[in-house]
Amino acid sequence: MGKPLMIQIEDDDRIEKLKVKLGAKTKIEVVRWALNLLEADVIRAERIKRWQSATLRVGKTSLEVLKEFQTKDRFKKWA
Repeated sequence: MGKPLMIQIEDDDRIEKLKVKLGAKTKIEVVRWALNLLEADVIRAERIKRWQSATLRVGKTSLEVLKEFQTKDRFKKWA
């Protein structure tokens, strides 16, 4: 059984307008759409935080390895 929600009049009007624009059959369909979009946004933000964290952890060692490969000695073999 569903749980009752108290929705402000302004919010109900917004949901009704979106319902018409989206061609949704019910108000709850609009709300579910919004929840799916919000959830996707949160997942994306969490993923970006994980990438930033990994970049910070790996960044220094990657730079050190890159510097090892950028020496003039590596070209002496081919000269």
